[in-house]
Parts: sequence; structure tokens; C-alpha cells
Amino acid sequence: MNLRLYDTRARAIRDFEPLQPGKVTMYVCGATVQSPPHIGHVRFAVNFDLLRRWLLRQGNEVVYVRNVTDVEDKVIAKSQAEQVPWWELAYRNERAFSAAYDLLGCLPATLEPRATGHIPEIVALIGRLIEAGHAYASGGDVLFDVRSFADYGALSGQRVDEVQSAGDTENAEAKRDPRDFALWKRAKPGEPSWDTPWGPGRPGWHIECSAMSTKYLGREFDVHGGGIDLVFPHHENERAQSLAAGDPFARYWLHNAWVTMSGEKMSKSLGNSLLVQEVVRRDVRPVELRYYLASPHYRSMIEYSEEALHEAAAAYQRLEGFVERAVEFVGEGGDADGEGWTSTLPEAFVQAMDDDLGVPQALAVVHAAVRDGNTALAADDKATVRARLLEVRSMLSVLGLDPMDPRWRRTAGQDDALRAVADTLVRALLVQREEARARRDWAAADAVRDQLRDAGVEVTDTPHGARWDVAGRS
Repeated sequence: MNLRLYDTRARAIRDFEPLQPGKVTMYVCGATVQSPPHIGHVRFAVNFDLLRRWLLRQGNEVVYVRNVTDVEDKVIAKSQAEQVPWWELAYRNERAFSAAYDLLGCLPATLEPRATGHIPEIVALIGRLIEAGHAYASGGDVLFDVRSFADYGALSGQRVDEVQSAGDTENAEAKRDPRDFALWKRAKPGEPSWDTPWGPGRPGWHIECSAMSTKYLGREFDVHGGGIDLVFPHHENERAQSLAAGDPFARYWLHNAWVTMSGEKMSKSLGNSLLVQEVVRRDVRPVELRYYLASPHYRSMIEYSEEALHEAAAAYQRLEGFVERAVEFVGEGGDADGEGWTSTLPEAFVQAMDDDLGVPQALAVVHAAVRDGNTALAADDKATVRARLLEVRSMLSVLGLDPMDPRWRRTAGQDDALRAVADTLVRALLVQREEARARRDWAAADAVRDQLRDAGVEVTDTPHGARWDVAGRS
């Protein structure tokens, strides 16, 4: 395997070598389900879906575990504010996240465990930490002793003395050190709780992921991922408690950057979020939103703007337009997994993806192939069109963006009906244009073309007659 990935712990790009050749184990921190997902929430899902698809394309089996945090301070606070049971709020928003993942074409997780379904594993791990001298019970809480773990701060690059108080429990006086963080929180009236040897309560945020990842992937696994905002404290604390318990834990740590607005992380609390469902209902199609979130490098910030979103949509439409015209010209050439597809990808595309998932460079290869394909279409060069079509669809399939994928294909429903109406009206004007050209009335022919252009319709004259499309898609 030639894949190289940026490891947050090493602060460098490393050769990726899975524990077991041909099999990759991946744990990605999913949603804390206190609210429906905005586009900042789901960027991680698209980015790690790209990694998973690339690993699959290289012939690996991938076990992909993505958790659901269904009990946590924010979930409880939001449920109390809405005056609904915490589990009702959590399940409602969990379904909203699942719908958003599916809407954006993310492959289903191999497993998607909930924190509340793993209380026995969490309690057992806490017991191991107490026995090893890295955790202590105090006042109904159980706390991790940060100073007992010499490597604390290695993931995030922080010094223990500079770390602020964890601020994760109201029972601060029970802590030996304000930096110690909660593994188990004592029960409070009106909150969910489970019985344990230390009294009733609920798990802290960090312990759940250590318990679930090792349950399903083993004491050591390949990749632990999530958004960059999770590096500290969440992933730092996960790593500390897991290593302190004697588990080798994750071998590579990967983090995607934020989607920002006006330089700030997109978040519900700032009131600057854009819900996924609203964006695809109002602004762009789901596949265009996927393209927008996938096209920058996963470690680069995305500064949201409607202009940038629509530019990304137009870029995808140019790819889509070529594929649709090429399929009309030469046929589909088989399904994504069929024998009609090219068995190899362009080397430049492979090199880009192997270099820390260089999607911007990979898409540059796709767009170059589309330009060649459009030139071949204009020249009526069927062999070259077919070759470029197979390359483009193969590359876009890897990225989950193939326009001929049934999920994205524009063949049914309202889009078809609107296209049919538009086609009838445009073709009527094109007939007028051809009649004007036949009688050598060039002014009238140009007037029709200008009228169509002003309406956003682009006309291309080919050996087979005039073709039309939405401007910017050819």
C-alpha cells in the first residue's frame, strides 16, 4: 500500500500500514445528538467516507465504526429546555443525522453503537483504571488522575501545567486536581442513571468511545478519526485513559478541519449554522453539497459562503454535463463494478489520493479528463470519448460522485418533467434558429441564440445538430 496520511499524534505524514494487511479498522467519532445536523457537522462524515472508499478501491476490507453519543450534558440540557425525555430528543436527532449521511451518499457504517448500549463495557474499563491507579472514586464521581499518566498532552501538544480545569462536573471539590476529568458522573435528579459499584450515575463523554472502539475493533486498531475540535479534550482524554488501562489503542489519528462562517467554527450556539436539509432544499442538490464538502483537502478549513457553494455546484455540473452527453453518444459502458469499466485509474489520480487524500489534485485530474472528453465530443471522436468517459466515471465513483449512480442520476420525478418541458421549449426556439440559418437570416439566428443565452441556456453546434444545456455545465 502506497497510502500516506497525516497523523495528528506524529504531526507528520506517515506511511499507512494497517495492523493486518488487507484489512483496515477505523473508529470515527460521530454525532452528539442534541440537535439536527448542519453542514459543519457532516463534513467529517464525507471526509472519512472518502478515506473508506479509497481503502476499499485498493482492495481492503474496511471495518468502519461510528458512534452515537446519546447521553451527554448537551443532550440532557436540550431535552430539559424542550421539555421532552432525553431519549426522545436523542433518537429524533440520531435519525436526522442518519438521514443526512444517506442524503450525502456516505456508505453505511459497519457498526453504529450508542453510548447507552455499552454501560457494562464502560463500567468494566473504569474498574480497570481504578485498579491500575489511574482513576479514583470521589463523592459519587469517578475521575481520571491526569498527573498519573506521564504522556498526557502528547496528542494535542499541550503541557499538563497549561491545561485548564476540565469543568465537566459540578462536584469540583471531589477532584485531586482541577484538570482531572470525569469517567463517571454521580446521579442528579431528573437525569438518566445506571447503578455501578461507585453509586448511580452516567458515563462521562470520553470513556464511552474508549469502551466502544476496543469492544468492536480490539485493544489496538488502525485509525481513530473525527473533527479537529475533538483533538482536545476528547481524543486526548480517550488516548490517555485507554493507554493507561493497558490498551495500545489507535495507531493513526486523523482529523478533518471545520466549516467556518466569518472565521468562526460553525455551531448551533453561535446561530451561524446551516441545516443539511435546508441547504439541499433551498440551494443545491445533495450531490452538489457532497462535492462542496469533499473538494477541499480534508485538513483545510472551508469558509462557507453561498457564492462558494454555488461555484462548487457549477463545477460538479460541468462534470455531470460531460458524463451525460458522453453516455448519450457512446452508451454507459457498464456499471461502476462491471467489466465495461476501466480496470485502472489514471496514475496522477492515484498519486493524488495516496498523498494524504489529495482530493483537490485528484479532481484536477478529473476536470482535465472532462476537458479532453468535451474536445473529443466536438470532434465526433467516439473512441476518445469512450475512454475519457470510463476514466471520469471511474474516478468520480471513487469519490462517491458518479452522475450515473442511481442515487444521483437525473432520470425521474420532477427534474425529468421540468427537463422535458424545457427541452420542448428550447427545441422550438432551435427550430426557429435553424430555419433562420437555412434562409441565411443570420441576424434572426443570432437573436435566438442570444435569447437562449440570456435565459441561461448554452447552445453547441455539433455534426449531429444543435445541443443545449444549462450555461456553465458544458
